[in-house]
Amino acid sequence: MNYLAHAYLSFHDPDVTAGQLIADFVKGKKVDDYPAPLRKGILLHRALDAYTDQHPASKTARDIFRPSSGLYGGVFLDVVYDHFLANDPARFTRPALERFAQEVYAAVDERLPLLPAAFRQMFAFMQSQNWLYHYHERDAILRSFGGIVRRSKYFQQPATVPYSVFTARYTDFRDCYNAFIRDAENFMKTLTKELS
Repeated sequence: MNYLAHAYLSFHDPDVTAGQLIADFVKGKKVDDYPAPLRKGILLHRALDAYTDQHPASKTARDIFRPSSGLYGGVFLDVVYDHFLANDPARFTRPALERFAQEVYAAVDERLPLLPAAFRQMFAFMQSQNWLYHYHERDAILRSFGGIVRRSKYFQQPATVPYSVFTARYTDFRDCYNAFIRDAENFMKTLTKELS
């Protein structure tokens, strides 16, 4: 899952939200350097990533990407899931998505001094460009894919290659998202209660 889904599956808990968003910037036992509420978010993020990777719908979606993207299919899929979440009428109207994005930015802003420097640098772009809201736009997905490609050491193709797969198989990816999202919600609700 990408930033929007991790924030959404924090269930409006500001500390968990911030922890989930910084998790990719906190390696291994560095999690112990953070206060317990943020640590909970980091651990939930890691659990959600593992759950997502193992879900049959995610495997199907990664297989769609595999011929063009190899092992990077899972990275592109994270962004694709955010796109469908942003466009999911059962979870967001467009105004609700905007309100949610601002709620997430506020939660992070309040905890910014505690967060990793590399995350703070990235977050400045996320907030100023309102990534969470713009995930509903297909053009934003192409830009996100471009960012993945720029940061990649081994992916040698332009972002238009996985993006063309995304657009050509749009309905198939949406079906994978629909098969996944409720299971992910139930998993995270259960795990959040267990960690409380």
